Amino acid sequence: MDEQTFRRSLMRMAHEIVERNKGVEGICLLGVKRRGEPIARLLAENLMIIEGKQVEQGTIDINYYRDDLTKASDVPVIKKTELPFSIIGKKVIIVDDVLFTGRTVRAAIEAIFSLGRPKEIQLAILIDRGHRELPFRADYVGKNIPTSLDERVSVLIPPFDEKMAVCLYYNE
Repeated sequence: MDEQTFRRSLMRMAHEIVERNKGVEGICLLGVKRRGEPIARLLAENLMIIEGKQVEQGTIDINYYRDDLTKASDVPVIKKTELPFSIIGKKVIIVDDVLFTGRTVRAAIEAIFSLGRPKEIQLAILIDRGHRELPFRADYVGKNIPTSLDERVSVLIPPFDEKMAVCLYYNE
């Protein structure tokens, strides 16, 4: 995906969010740290263009809720969850870059419920690469990219990268 395709996918996802929710009233976006944060910001900007209303957005750190910490040395580095609003009774949209096994989604849901009970949880993913281990499906998908387990999807996005793109690499 080049930058133009990346941005077009996010705009389409924003239109789908508006259509499914009949506007943006009561919606908030939670970007999963790290790369879900700027994707959530771009989605919020697109929702503002479409609806003319600011959507609340925050970030959520899922490290504490991961289920793949197997050794005593696997101590999670907890980053700050930035949530300047209450999620209670709201439609929370989890935003992340790649949906793979579903374990990040499970951890994000657990983190959200530790903050309160939303009315509904939806999932917006830029890339769905398949290989689910848990029964999750995204509500909004930028692009489905069927991959083998020997491949890696890399989402490049500022401020972490110099350009905006999605690349597929073969693991050797």
